[in-house]
Amino acid sequence: MGRGKIEIKRIENPTQRQGTFYKRRDGLFKKARELSVLCDVELLLLLFSSSGKIYEYHAPSVHSVKEFVQRYEAATQTTILRDHCKEINSERAKMEKSCEQMEKEIRIMTVDETENYTVLSLEALERNLEAAMERVRKEMEHKINREINYLENVVRERQEEGYSLCDKVRLFKAFY
Repeated sequence: MGRGKIEIKRIENPTQRQGTFYKRRDGLFKKARELSVLCDVELLLLLFSSSGKIYEYHAPSVHSVKEFVQRYEAATQTTILRDHCKEINSERAKMEKSCEQMEKEIRIMTVDETENYTVLSLEALERNLEAAMERVRKEMEHKINREINYLENVVRERQEEGYSLCDKVRLFKAFY
């Protein structure tokens, strides 16, 4: 007795979907392994689960994913790894520049007693510190004002609740 056909559509139940994913993933990897052995082909199979986890299978003759992708790039005249490496290097360069700038700002904001500062550099340091203090004050005022507004609303709600209870007590006394 054979299995019935199923409609191919997204499985709505997450538990069932996850179970089906693992079963079918294992079946797909088994078929890939069989294909590579029976037909002596080199293959690479990459799967990304809905949670972002990567699963890979490559034929025993494929030594590394990177090598396989490089062969693919050469065969198709495309650039996958190199573009990605350029993006990563560009991002790293931006981060290094940002770190250097932040370290420079930190060094400026700390006064080293062994260092001989000029009056101009000390004035610049003073301006930077005053500007930082002003930002901190504004943020603190903003947070305090938000807290005051919240507490005023709570007091108002409690007063209205108290008035409502007084009205209910008055009605109750009048009724009995």
